[in-house]
Amino acid sequence: MNFKELGLDDQLIESISYMGFEKATPIQEQSIPKILEGKDLIACAQTGTGKTAAFVLPVMQQLLQLKEHKGITTIIIVPTRELAIQIDQQIQGFSYFTPVASIAVYGGGDGDDWQEQKQAILNGVDIIVATPGKFIAHLNMGYMELGNVSHVILDEADRMLDIGFYDDILRIFSYFPKERQTLMFSATMPKKIRDLASQILKSPEEISIAISKPAEGVLQVGYLCYAPMKAKFIKHLINEKPSCKSILIFSSTKREVSEIVRTLKNKEYTVEGISSDLEQSERESVMNSFRAKQTRVLVATDVVSRGIDVKDINLVINYNAPNDAEDYVHRIGRTARADTTGIAVTLIEPDDMYKFLRIERLIEKEVLKLPIPPEIGESPKWDPNASNKGGGFRGGGGGGGRKGGRGGKPNRGSGDRRPNRS
Repeated sequence: MNFKELGLDDQLIESISYMGFEKATPIQEQSIPKILEGKDLIACAQTGTGKTAAFVLPVMQQLLQLKEHKGITTIIIVPTRELAIQIDQQIQGFSYFTPVASIAVYGGGDGDDWQEQKQAILNGVDIIVATPGKFIAHLNMGYMELGNVSHVILDEADRMLDIGFYDDILRIFSYFPKERQTLMFSATMPKKIRDLASQILKSPEEISIAISKPAEGVLQVGYLCYAPMKAKFIKHLINEKPSCKSILIFSSTKREVSEIVRTLKNKEYTVEGISSDLEQSERESVMNSFRAKQTRVLVATDVVSRGIDVKDINLVINYNAPNDAEDYVHRIGRTARADTTGIAVTLIEPDDMYKFLRIERLIEKEVLKLPIPPEIGESPKWDPNASNKGGGFRGGGGGGGRKGGRGGKPNRGSGDRRPNRS
């Protein structure tokens, strides 16, 4: 379906067209009508399916139908600063031809950011996109009027619970009017999400889209190699793929991020790293450079594996297989977004083989596994059962190795007192 068929306002249709969107994705096609009917909703959809627009567009449609400005009407709660920024930027794009205004409230700012947020809140900005800790900080100051809140959205709900925001969410919801529309979006649906939903949603409709499955456009491949060969092989891989102008490398630790960046630094292209070691302003600068294609290679921890919308990433490289099979889906979901295609490469050393087998079971697909080129080094044999016994070979050889409208449109926020997760 196209967006016009979904009954959206002409002002929104114009903004959607201006942003280059044409047809609705499945999550948008199923969610938008239910939200426009005023129903509570719990939706399970993986990263890259267009779920931000699935809740932002119908909520904006309802705001445009109000006869007068009622101040703060919509609260969107998200787990990370990066996701708050992304959603706020999308709202600003969708609201370009409308009077709807939003503000992002997140960590890492200074006193000026706090005052900017406070002023927007006092002016009655329409939509607030916030991390839980900073939202509570503003609540504690007593100047946030929430009596007209009619829409509350939790995005990446599973991620929020994973990093310990359960009690904060319940506290935040105690401030909202009883009569409201509540929407919950999550990439996975474990029992704790169901428990939370039972406390904050009323008779919700349910939608589930492609749970835990990578997008069809992702070409997945694993390369069998020993740890000392990884950096050399990545250099080779990048040099062999000049058409890949935007490359994202995931590492499981902040220390490895720094080591990989140092290894890949060269005069041919720009390499940057991002993790919680950077100040917020530095992280924003790195992400903006990557989005603008000024940085060809970005090395990151899982801080950017969910919820960060960077278009046209050609190649995702997993420096190591993630411990959580779900994280694999979110990592490689950075490429082949919407109808595009992309490549996802995972470097599999002996100790990671059983992890990768668990990933294959989750996605219900056997991923092609190849040896690294012999001029770079020897490859271990695929033997996930050996790695599960904990006897992995760690050496460098051995082919058989074991194992602007209402309230203004600011897009910066201030500090969240919660420790920043990488």
